[in-house]
This record gives sequence, structure tokens and C-alpha cells, in this order.
Amino acid sequence: MNKSIGLQITGMSCAACASRIEKVLSREPGILDVQVNLATEKAKIKFNDELIETKKIIEKITTIGYGAEPINPAGKKKTPPSHELWPIVISALLGLPLVLAMVLGLFHVDFKIPPFWQLALATPVQFGIGFKFYKSAFKALKAKSSNMDVLVSLGTSAAYGLSVYQLIKKSHHLYFESSVVIITMVLLGKYLESKAKRKTTDAIAALQDLRPSLATVRKENQFVIKPIEQVLIHDVVLIKAGEKISVDGVIIEGETFVNESLMTGEGLPKFKKVNDKVIGGTINGSGAILVEVSAVGKETMLSQVIQSIEEAQSVKAPIQRLVDRISQFFVPTVLVIALLTFILTGMFHANWELGILRAVSVLVISCPCALGLATPTCIMVGTGLAARYGILIKDAAALERTHAVSTVIFDKTGTLTEGKPVISIIQSKSLSHEKLIEIAGALQAKSEHPLAKAILEEATEKKISFTAATEVLTLPGKGIQGHYQNTHYALGSAGLVSELGIQLEMIQENGDTLSYLIDLDQKSVLGVIGFQDKTKPESQATIDNLRQLGLRIMLVTGDNETSAKKLARELGIEDVTAGVLPQEKAKIIEDHQLKGEIVAMVGDGMNDAPALAAADIGMAMGTGTDIAMNSASITLMRGNPLLIPQAITISKLTYSKIRQNLFWAFAYNLIGIPLAASGHLNPMIAGAAMALSSVSVVTNSLLLRRWSPAQ
Repeated sequence: MNKSIGLQITGMSCAACASRIEKVLSREPGILDVQVNLATEKAKIKFNDELIETKKIIEKITTIGYGAEPINPAGKKKTPPSHELWPIVISALLGLPLVLAMVLGLFHVDFKIPPFWQLALATPVQFGIGFKFYKSAFKALKAKSSNMDVLVSLGTSAAYGLSVYQLIKKSHHLYFESSVVIITMVLLGKYLESKAKRKTTDAIAALQDLRPSLATVRKENQFVIKPIEQVLIHDVVLIKAGEKISVDGVIIEGETFVNESLMTGEGLPKFKKVNDKVIGGTINGSGAILVEVSAVGKETMLSQVIQSIEEAQSVKAPIQRLVDRISQFFVPTVLVIALLTFILTGMFHANWELGILRAVSVLVISCPCALGLATPTCIMVGTGLAARYGILIKDAAALERTHAVSTVIFDKTGTLTEGKPVISIIQSKSLSHEKLIEIAGALQAKSEHPLAKAILEEATEKKISFTAATEVLTLPGKGIQGHYQNTHYALGSAGLVSELGIQLEMIQENGDTLSYLIDLDQKSVLGVIGFQDKTKPESQATIDNLRQLGLRIMLVTGDNETSAKKLARELGIEDVTAGVLPQEKAKIIEDHQLKGEIVAMVGDGMNDAPALAAADIGMAMGTGTDIAMNSASITLMRGNPLLIPQAITISKLTYSKIRQNLFWAFAYNLIGIPLAASGHLNPMIAGAAMALSSVSVVTNSLLLRRWSPAQ
């Protein structure tokens, strides 16, 4: 049976480490897919548990020098230990006299430290504080691999060893300060990088902090405070004003305003009353409410959102795969370049000491950390930024792919319109209006369709009673049929009437959506019900923003042509296709994809699921059906269509940052290695530049967090 597991990985120092773990595990029988993320320090592994066990996977990772432990999907994730500051401070204090002597010497100030004092200052740094580099390098070499720590260990050992050799020869040309400064700068770079990386997970941390630990549960007319883990489905929970809502559920008593901003990005509190749903982790504003629990543990929306974001951050973007291939050969290539630098410098300059120093500079400047962090840090910030504004992106591929969208196809109902149609017309020659609503209500009694809800609300308002029809059959994209009071009825579109060969006398007016009540036994139309669906107030701004992004906009709907064209005229959409079935929507998308277009589909209903799945990017309204959200790659947590251009903009910004990061990551090495090999970059400056490269890449990614939607 195929399974998936998340592991927290420790001991990785650069992109080569992540690539090494992937390479080793992918050779194991039963491993189907491995993705290791350097930025999050996590691995996502798909495997066949009949061929390999989780324990064996962890053992395999351990044998090549790294730590691994399973991540509990239901609870809070463990935060990897940060790099400590105290070794950096000690290393800097020990190295300060050495650096000071070197700097003053440049200004011809005689400040000499006795050679054996230099040895005494450098040795604790090299073999005490720097022992972690030797340990990691040994594990890598033992596993027939190489990583950043191999480069640092070789570089600092060469500088330290050369200094000891010169000391024995009683030469005054010592380079202890180089090894000390390199170790200090690498540690400082890792510390700053670790602090910066933690900021990329702020969105998840904020969501995790929403998880309440206690709930006030009603038990035999009393209220008992329980740990949230002990709350069960159908329990009744009291939520007081100002408290976090502790569970997902339905209000059974009371009304209030709820702040859902951290979950949906919606700034204004929403009014909630009896029978309305509430989400665990949101804030109850003004009144006490009783809530019947509908989901617990990992089934709650908060847990699912957190898991979805983490999965999006752990899966690699397509562009990262190129970087991974380069990383596999990067460190070995650098070792060869360093060796050649040493040999050629020694031969042509007749100075093997100079050759060692230049080789050390090459080794130190060439850390591949920046390459490994360039893409995943952007993905982490981008998905977190999107989540802050109520845009839930399923995976890194979707975030990356969205930037290239050229065509946006909208469904009509529930996307550009409110999705809450109301009855505007009731016409019949043979039935009273009440009887028409009664029959229609009986057919739609168990339907969740927006038009069905409008009919049922009309029946409730006019106190029209009925029993549900029997042998009900949904006709996708056409309507519904069933038996009621010994008669076979259908309620559907003009297309269904035409398909049945029935003459249609009634005309469409004002662009209303019309449903015809048909007596299937007599093959006759008994009446018509018209519906109007208000356009969402944000729809016009959405279309305008998408047009500013240079995108083609289409309206493809199963609704009638008159209604569709009315909405299109109102919003300025020129490309309209109406009266299409669900499978026809998917076919339209495929036709545009064959023309080379990158298509985003926006929908909210069950009938949109095939199109959402067929599109390059499916965007589902969070106010729609579960099947629509499951078929989409992006879920818009609230029903605001303005989130669509915002999602595309965030993707464009993220992809731009990825390209910037990769440019600078490659530039550091393409410029730094030749400078180091030619003697224009001493080892200490190389160490500082290497540390700066990783920090700058993460910092550049964090600049994404400054973006906010235009008000």
C-alpha cells in the first residue's frame, strides 16, 4: 500500500546535503518519491509500506550522517533548533587580536602577537568551535558524498596547517587569522540565515498559535473545561464573547460577530446566527454562543489549512529541480578547481604557499547554500503571504505556474455573482403560483444547487408544504426530474425542453435564469420560474485588474445565453459561451491549452469540478462545494473574486524573486571563484562573501512580505 510520510531532517548544511538524501533514498526498493527541502529542513517521502518501513527509511538517512524523525500531522510541528550565538562570540573574541594585528599591519603599525600566542588563540576555534564542520564532513565523506562542511573543513585546515608549518620553520608569514575568521563568518552566516528562515514560516506560526488548548463543553446542564483533544463530534461547546472559537461547528444558540481574518483574510467581522458554521481558531466578538462540534483534530479546517500550506512549502517547484541537478556536481567540481588552483599557482609562481591560500579562498567562497535556499525560501514566503490574504495554494508547482497564466475562464454563478439567486418571475397558464413552487420544491427538496435553495426559501416564506419527490435524478447541466403525486415531472433549462421535443412558447425576459416545469407524462411545459443573481460588488474591479495584468478573460457558463450576456455586458467581458455542460467546459479549456494558452479556471460548484481539474490552474471559491475545492490547485478562502488577481500577482512576485535569488546565487560563484583562484580574494573576505550570499538570498525572499493588495 502506498503511503506518505513527513520527516524533520537535522544536520543538513547545504543543497548538496538535500540532494544526497534524495539520491540515496530514491535507490531503495519501495521508495516512490523523495523531496527534501533545505529551507524547511523537512522531507516528504512517498513509499510502498509492503516493501519498506518508515523505520528503515529513518535508519537509511541516519547511516549517511543526518538525523530524522516523523512529523506529527495533527499537532504542532517541532521547531528545529536554531544556531547558537555563544560559539560565534567566543570565536570572534579569540580571533579579534589576530585580525587587529593584521589590520594595523596594513597601516604600518607595529602590533605583533607572538607566534605561539597566535597558535593558542586559533587552535580552540579550529578544533573546538570548528569541530562540527569536521564531524559533518567526515560523515559526508564516509557516505561517499560531499557538502559545504567538506569545503570549510578543507579550507580552514589548509590555512591552519600552513600556519603551523610556517611556525615550525620560524617564518613570520602566518595565516591563523584566516582560519579563525572563516569559521567565525560561516557560523555567523548560518546564525543570521537561521533567524531569517524562521521569519519565512511566520504565516504557519500565526495559524498554529490560533489552536486553542481548552474548550468549555456542556455536560448534563453543566459546563466543564476540557483539553481540546478530549472534545468529541456532536459535543456542545460554549464560546464566550472575546474568546477564540475552540472548535469547528454549527451555532445552535446565540448570535455574534466573528473575526475570521487570519483564516480567510477578510478584515471585517462576519455576523453569525443559529445554523451558521464557525471555524476553530477564529475570534468570537460580541456575544456568547453555543456550538455543536462538527470536526475535531486533523479534520478541522485550521488543521487542514496548516497541513495544506506545509505541503505546499515542502513540495519542490519545477525550477528547483534544475538547481538540484547542479548541486549534485557542484562541490566535487569546486574541489577539482581548488586542486588545480593550488597546482597551477605553485607551478607558475613557484610559490606553493600562495597556491594553498588561493585554493583556500576557492573552497570557502564556493558554498552552495545560496543555491539551495534560493527557491524554497521564496516558496515559503509566497505561500505564507497568500495564506495571510485568504488564498490557499496547494503546492509549489501551482504557485510557480500561476505567474504564466494567459487566460482566465470564469463560471458565472457564485464566482462573479453572489451565488444566491432569488425568484424574480413565476408564470403558469394552468397552475397557481403556489402549486408551481410546491412541485418545484418537491423536486429540489434534497438539492444543494443555488436555484434549489431559492425555491425552497420561497416555499418557506409562503408556508408552502410538500414531501420530497421520489426517484429523483439529476441531469447534469440540464436540470432534475422525479415523481411527485403520481406524476413524472422535470425542472430544467430551455435546452432540456428542446431536447424533449416540446414546443416552448414562453420567452426569456431581462436576462433572468429560467427553469421550466415540465410534465413528462404529457410532454408539456406547465410553467416557468425566473431567477436573478446579483453581481458581486468586487467583480468589476476583478475584471479591470485582470485586464491590467494583460490577461484574456472569458465567461463560460451553463446558464442561458441572455443571462450570461447581460452579466458580460455589465462587466465588459467580450468572450462569452453559455449553455454548456460540465464536460463541455473542460473541452473548451483543453482547446485553449492546445493553442498554447495557460488557462486558469474559476468556479465554485460541483459542475465546475471537471473544468477545474482540466485547467493549468484551478481556482475554487472557498464558499463553494468541497468537490470544487478538492479539484482546484488554489482555494480562495472567501467568496471575493478580487483574490484571483491577487493570487496571480503574488505568483508573479514570487517567481520574480526566485529568478533574482538564482541569479545572485550563481553570480556569487561565477564571480567569486575566478577572483579567488586568481588571488584577488583573500580567504577572510571569501568567508564573509560566502556568509553574505546565503543571508542575502533569504533576506531578498523576505522582501515579498512587504506586498499588500491595493486598497
